[in-house]
Amino acid sequence: MTTPSEKEVVLAFSGGLDTSFCVLWLTKEKGLSVHAVTVNTGGFDAEELKAIEERAMMLGAASWRCIDGLRHYYEKCIRFLVFGNVLKNSTYPLSVSAERVTQAMLIAEYVKETGAAYVAHGSTGAGNDQVRFDMIFDILIPETKIITPIRDLQFSREEEIAYLRRHGIEMRFEKAAYSINKGIWGTSVGGRETLSSHLPLPENAYPTRAEEHGEEQIVLHFENGELKGLNEMRYLDPCEALLALQNLAAPYGIGRDIHTGDTIIGIKGRVGFEAAAPLIVIKAHHTLEKHVLTKWQLWWKEQLASWYGNWLHEGQYFDPVMRDIEAFLESTQRCVSGDVYVRLHPKRFQVDGIRSPHDLMQDQFGSYGEMNRSWTGDDVKGFTKIFGNAVKIWHQVNAHSDARANGQVKHNAENETIVS
Repeated sequence: MTTPSEKEVVLAFSGGLDTSFCVLWLTKEKGLSVHAVTVNTGGFDAEELKAIEERAMMLGAASWRCIDGLRHYYEKCIRFLVFGNVLKNSTYPLSVSAERVTQAMLIAEYVKETGAAYVAHGSTGAGNDQVRFDMIFDILIPETKIITPIRDLQFSREEEIAYLRRHGIEMRFEKAAYSINKGIWGTSVGGRETLSSHLPLPENAYPTRAEEHGEEQIVLHFENGELKGLNEMRYLDPCEALLALQNLAAPYGIGRDIHTGDTIIGIKGRVGFEAAAPLIVIKAHHTLEKHVLTKWQLWWKEQLASWYGNWLHEGQYFDPVMRDIEAFLESTQRCVSGDVYVRLHPKRFQVDGIRSPHDLMQDQFGSYGEMNRSWTGDDVKGFTKIFGNAVKIWHQVNAHSDARANGQVKHNAENETIVS
């Protein structure tokens, strides 16, 4: 006898054409009761969520639910991206990839809650998201069967619209010139230009208009590596601070770029993005760290954080080594507190400087290139002699072979070797 759960599917639902098609197809072709779920990671306002709910129910979903994933997204992903100053290929703040990992995690939890036998998503077979969703579902809910109608059917956009119309669904799915994915950690922008290797995105591709033309200095306040203040305002919730910074800086046209990188499936991909707050926060945080952390803390952070960001980008959040790296990153933040002064200009920003009680650049220890107060000239002579001793010994032992390698070997008439 079939249990109710074996006729139920949880669908990751954004409200776009692909997931709208999935609701109807899963209902009509598979005979499943569809529980549509939207995870909000800072990309939807109340009006947009209401429209998504109405669309899901009109298409025949048995239920719709919005999961507020903002705090989860911040706690599990964003704060570690800040702690590590993570920019993929020194450019991209992992706006979409980290978001998809969070969405997959929360949808998997919802599947457990409903007891559904199936989980579905609208990914195509040509991108990274299919791997992230499939892999995380397979790890967290291994007994749940995964259904991917768009990937499996390989329907074109026109075929999806025709299918909806055949079932009496007349909805406007005008093909936008640019695909936009908005979240608290940045907005991705895809279009004709990003399919090429040489074209920039035009001004009208970006969702925020660049209307500010002056300049403005702002102050970012960090506590243990987290953004907790903007100018005179203090925030208990770093998400509120990020949103306030985004609203302030985005109208300057700051944080726009195109990232080219290696996809999980092995091809190169290009994506435009708008991420004013993430880029300012990462640059400001890194500047503060350079003042308060030691040389080797900074060096090891750079190695581990780069690897962490790439592994997160590829959906490998649940590899236990990720928790190990997070523990290290969090440990390094205990002295990363203070104010960072940032100046906003049209299309750019600059970090002016920092103030911190943990600043290691304090003049009682000396001023670089100016004055020392902690050692004498004789101390430096002795230090220099010892510091270079190992290399000096090598060169003395290998002077002959070193000279030959540098072309300093000559031969006399008897063909004897002479080192010049």
